[in-house]
Amino acid sequence: MGLGTIGKEVLKWVVLNDQQREVVVRTETFVKDRLHGADSGHDCWHIYRVVKLARTIAKEEKVNQFVVELSALLHDIADAKFHNGDESIGPETARFFLEQQGLDHEIVEHVVSIITHMSFRKEISGSTFRSPEFDVVQDADRLDAIGAIGIARAFSYGGYKRHMLYDPHIKPVKNPTGNHYKKINGPTINHFYEKLLTLKDRMKTATGRALAERRHDYMIGFLNEFYREWEGEF
Repeated sequence: MGLGTIGKEVLKWVVLNDQQREVVVRTETFVKDRLHGADSGHDCWHIYRVVKLARTIAKEEKVNQFVVELSALLHDIADAKFHNGDESIGPETARFFLEQQGLDHEIVEHVVSIITHMSFRKEISGSTFRSPEFDVVQDADRLDAIGAIGIARAFSYGGYKRHMLYDPHIKPVKNPTGNHYKKINGPTINHFYEKLLTLKDRMKTATGRALAERRHDYMIGFLNEFYREWEGEF
C-alpha cells in the first residue's frame, strides 16, 4: 500500500464533499511527484505514516478534517534541512499549489500556517500558533519521529549527514535554542537527548500523548541496550 492509496482510504470514514475529495487525490499526486527520490526519513512513506496517524488522532478531536488531510500531506513538501535551511520554501510551495485548487482563502491560509509553524525549531523558538488541526498534524509528525521508526529515521539521516553514531566525549546540547538547534552537528545518539526524548511531553492531544508513551519507552530501552553493547557488556 503506497501514498497513492491514502486518498481512497479517506472515503471510508471522513465526510468530504466531491471537490474536497478530488483535491486530496490531486494533493497526493503532487506530493508523490515532489518527494520522489527524497531522503528515506522524509519521503512519501513518511507522509503516508503521518497521514494515517493524523487520521487516528483526528477521530478523537473536533477538527476540520479537510485541513488535517491537506496539512498532513503537505507538511514536508520542502523540508528546510534539504533546502539550505530555508524555512520559507515549504509554505510557499504549499500555498502555490493550494491556490491553484480553487480553495477558500481561509483554508489555504490555515494549511500554510500549520506548515509554517510545524517544526521543532519553531516551537523552541517560541512559536505560539495553535489550532486543533495544527495539534493533530504536529502530534502525528512527532509520533513518526520517535519509537522504532524514529530510531530508524534518526540513523538514516545521521548517515546522510555523515554524523558519528556516538562519541562519549561529545555531550548533547542541553535545552538548545531555535537558532542553536539548527547548527547542532553532533553524533546521532545525542539527537535523542536534544530532541527525540523531549517529544513525548510536547504532545498536544490526548491521543498523541497516549501513543507517544510506548514509543518513548521503546527508545529508552534501545538506548540502554546501545550503551551495554558499546561497553561490550552482555
